[in-house]
Formats: sequence, C-alpha cells, structure tokens
Amino acid sequence: MVEKKYVAYVGSYTHGSSKGIQVFDVNVEEGTLSLRSETPASNASYVACSKNRKYLYSIEDEGVAVFARDHNGDLTRINSVDIDGMRGCFLATDVDGKYLYVAGYHDGKVTVVHTHQDGRLGSLMDGVFHTGLGSVAERNFRPHVNCVRPTPDNKYLCAVDNGIDQVKIYRINKRTNKLELADILRCPRESGPRIIRFSKDGRFAYIIFELSNEIKVYSYDGSGKNPEFELLQSITTLTDEHDSDAKHNAASGLALSIDGSHLFCTTAGENTVSMYEVDKETGLLTKKFTLPISGDYPKDLVIFPDGNHIAVANQSSNTVTTFTVDYEKNLLIQKGRPIKVDSPNCINMWSVPRDEIDTDEKEHN
Repeated sequence: MVEKKYVAYVGSYTHGSSKGIQVFDVNVEEGTLSLRSETPASNASYVACSKNRKYLYSIEDEGVAVFARDHNGDLTRINSVDIDGMRGCFLATDVDGKYLYVAGYHDGKVTVVHTHQDGRLGSLMDGVFHTGLGSVAERNFRPHVNCVRPTPDNKYLCAVDNGIDQVKIYRINKRTNKLELADILRCPRESGPRIIRFSKDGRFAYIIFELSNEIKVYSYDGSGKNPEFELLQSITTLTDEHDSDAKHNAASGLALSIDGSHLFCTTAGENTVSMYEVDKETGLLTKKFTLPISGDYPKDLVIFPDGNHIAVANQSSNTVTTFTVDYEKNLLIQKGRPIKVDSPNCINMWSVPRDEIDTDEKEHN
C-alpha cells in the first residue's frame, strides 16, 4: 500500500507580507510542517477542498477562486467568480460535489456557486440575505453568516449566523438549485454561534459559541419531513468559566478527529486549546484539558491524520504552532519553534489527489 502524502494549507490575509495561501509539506509521524510554496490569492481568509481532492477553493476579495492540486499538493489557478456581494469568510462543498457554499460575514449572505466536473467554478445558483436583529452590542447587532455546512445526509444546509444568534437550516432543492428555509435553530441571546461540525455518523452536531465561550451538543435527525435538532449538553471552552474577565475571550476554532473520538477547540483572549473526549453513543463531551498554545489569537486549528498532533493558526502573533497530544497525561507538547506566517486565518490538511479517496477523509472534510 502506497503511503499517503498530506499537505497543509494556511489561508491568510494579504495586507502584510503574505501572498495568500501557504502550502506546507506534512510529516504526519513527526507532527511537523515545512513550508514549500505560496500561492497568490487576495485575502484568502478560508480554503476548502473538493471531495475528490483535485481542487482547492479559496475566499478572495473578488469572490471565490479555484485551484487545481497536483500530486504534490501545489496549486494552479483555474478560474474565479464574483459572488455578487462582500468578501466571504467560510466555504463548504456539498456531499455530491455539485455546489460550493459561501458564508458572508460582512453582508449576512449565503451564496451557492455551481461547480463543474473539470474544476471550474460556474454561475451563481442562489444567494440569500439573512434578516433580523441580534443584540444591541456594537459588533453583534445584524446578520453575520460565519459558517455554512451541509448536514451529512446532504438534505439541508446549516448557516451559522453569529450576529443574530441563529442557525438557519435550508432545504436544498436540487431541481431548482435554490435554498428553501426549513427551520431555524435559535440560540441564546448574545451567545455568538460561530462554527458547526457533525459527528462521523451524522447523529450529533457540535456548535462553538464565540461570545459565551462554550460548545453545545445537539442530536440531529433528518429522517422526517423536517430537520430535528435537540440540545443535549453545554460545556465551557474556558480554563475557568466563572472568570470575571471571560468577556474578553472569544471561542474560535473547532476540529473533530478523523476517528470521531476527540473534539478540539481554540479560545482567543486566554489563548488556549481545549480537548474533549467524545462519547460516540451519546455524543456528549468530557473535557480533558485546557492549555496555552504559545501564540496570540488562535483563530483556527487542524488535527493531523494520525490524531496524535495538532497545528494552531495564531492570527495576532503571525505564527503557526504545532503540538504532540499526550492522551494519557492530557498534555500538549510543543514541536519546535513557532512557524512564521503573516496574519493566518485558517488551516486545513488533506491528502494529495489520487484515484480513490478514503471514506474517513470524506467525513473529516
């Protein structure tokens, strides 16, 4: 069996020295990253990979760009499209690989872009602006779509709105290529939902909340006429949830291990990573540790394919830090010095293109 090659991509803002997307070789066994190349993309705040691993999508000022990935993971631009709105902040592909979904933080818009089999981005299929008001807080009074992700059964699209404290759940009409509002998951006022992820078996959803600094666990059932989400648990991301200074923290990144046994998150302000053990039968979380990450404002993180290492993108300190996870002692052990990257905003890791893609990797995307 040929050993898989993995590549990490760091999407960054380009107001400084960064060109956009940094390409790193991944040493899975050692848990290290080595910068190999950089690809221009204006303010590449988020990147996502196609289901067949052949293409990489990136946010940029002009809309969304797509790049071909070669056998080393290097990128060649194919084309880009205007999304008829302000710059997006998050990307997701649907299970069938037909659509690319774009979250618009600045204008509160969900955009659907058609993707062609040859990798090209096509026409805009739909665009929905969220409406409504959140709290009166200065940063959180109008719609801000922060994350879009289809349910694992591909029946619905979840649009996490950080501004109005809601997750709007759209039915995907494959006949008209339009989104139809099916339900709304209303979250506590001023909680600031940020990212949603689903368990490997699709039975549970995990949402991280930026303002209340917690993760909520929901059961998910899409077998009926309408989607059903039921709240099962709320658990803090903080070292001390009763800290009087907690309002200055902001829960940010959320990552689930490939085997589904552990969930990790980052919290800016106190600049930590928390790890939770996942009960696969109930979906419930048990916190194992909250530890510092030797960086400032950890915006995102990724778990290595072996599950034994993590990498954290620290936006304010302009670094990526890597760690070994000691599951027995519940510790993080830093791997070498921080890697310099100007204004990193997201980090992801995928195998290079090949004929067959493992089911586990599809679920991890």
